[in-house]
Amino acid sequence: MVSAGYNARRTDHRFSHLIMQASNLPTVSIITPSYNQARFIEETIRSVLVQDYPNIEYIIIDGGSTDGSPAIIQKYAGQLAWWISEKDQGQADALNKGFAHASGEILAWLNSDDTYIPGAISEAVTYLQAHPEVGMVYGDADLTDENGQVIGRFAARQTDHRRLLRGSVHIPQATTFFRAGLWRQIGPLDLSLFFAFDYNFWVQLAKVSRLQYLPRLWATFRLHSKGKSVRFDDRCYPDMLRIYQRECGHRLSWLWLRAKVRRLFYAWLPLRLRLFLRRIFIL
Repeated sequence: MVSAGYNARRTDHRFSHLIMQASNLPTVSIITPSYNQARFIEETIRSVLVQDYPNIEYIIIDGGSTDGSPAIIQKYAGQLAWWISEKDQGQADALNKGFAHASGEILAWLNSDDTYIPGAISEAVTYLQAHPEVGMVYGDADLTDENGQVIGRFAARQTDHRRLLRGSVHIPQATTFFRAGLWRQIGPLDLSLFFAFDYNFWVQLAKVSRLQYLPRLWATFRLHSKGKSVRFDDRCYPDMLRIYQRECGHRLSWLWLRAKVRRLFYAWLPLRLRLFLRRIFIL
């Protein structure tokens, strides 16, 4: 097994060297929402702070953690643009609060159990600067366990509005970088969606701009027993079906069929087998 810590590997910095020569670099605002993630949040914070991109505005929104997280965040307060620890209405609310304080031209969020790979932000900014027609860029992410060991690769692929509504999401959230102007146009995140508020954001974004996948390793996505993606996986498709019905006016769809197949034949399988099948059959 290979460790997935932020300092465990280095990316090819061909893009980084180009952007570091530019004279006018846009500010990138990174928001980390967190609640009781003391075990992982320091690694997340450090993965942002060691990035080679110079214009980062880093904001952390803690939901009133009781596990020592605020003390960890306080250690890095001098390197943060802003942080707060107070009760909120959940992850989407924390993100909306963070983006309301953000001033960057490019926005992103990194959950408090995920990490960036060194050079990720520089590469993303370079691409967005070179392709003004692209509203959001995303890359690859390694899947890791609670100990930071790589257990697979997120099945990232190119997608668009039509494919998103068919259930072909394939966007590792931790690798997404999007333009602040588009956030102001279609944000904030929908608080009525517990799980798929990011999917809804991407659907709305794809209606007005181009999403672009780059086969570049930019992040790690951690799967662990207390993580939302593991504990509440069964709440993903109901949210997505609500979004589909809102967009298309009916429920019966390819997405509805995928949800049924997933519930009957996929969701109960062991994690490693599910990851294998997801890459092959695009589940």
